[in-house]
Amino acid sequence: MAEQLRDEPVEAAVTDSDLVYEGRVWDVRSDTLRYGDEEIVRQYVAHPGAAAVVALDDEDRVLLIQQYRHPIRHRDWEIPAGLLDVPGEPPAETARRELAEEVDLVAERWENLVSVFTTPGGNDEVVHVFLARGLSAVGHAHAREAEEADIRIEWIPLADAVEGVLAGRLRNGILAVGVLAAAERLRRTDPNER
Repeated sequence: MAEQLRDEPVEAAVTDSDLVYEGRVWDVRSDTLRYGDEEIVRQYVAHPGAAAVVALDDEDRVLLIQQYRHPIRHRDWEIPAGLLDVPGEPPAETARRELAEEVDLVAERWENLVSVFTTPGGNDEVVHVFLARGLSAVGHAHAREAEEADIRIEWIPLADAVEGVLAGRLRNGILAVGVLAAAERLRRTDPNER
């Protein structure tokens, strides 16, 4: 059997790195690097990374949130997520915190679902997606402001979320990866072990 394909880290020699823009959440960098026999320049968004949660209830309904996202000029449907912006906080803890802060829920059972590079040609963001089960309300955990102030919450069957992704109605990349991975995980799991 052939070796399994996997992404391979490469340490290209960076000969110069400039901070082009320092933002509130992320920065823009311009790096000059040696790659093979060439010297090339690449600009990218330096991103802290994020954690996201596919929260499933006992009926295999997934929790979706809708909020305004200015770059796309849409109120898109998403799964709860947040930046890895607390120094030293592991992604699993960020996921727990975001589930409480965004939708006032805690979960008894957590598992790693998938990690993805969101836009490897333009930023270095990695999003770690977790599956959360055994959900319960925690009360109002966090004051919501700006785009979070009018978050809309919907519980829909996981199969309907998958269909929405495949039909192009739900286009958020993290939601798409999360619900497709969760559906596959459930397909592979004995129903008595959920």
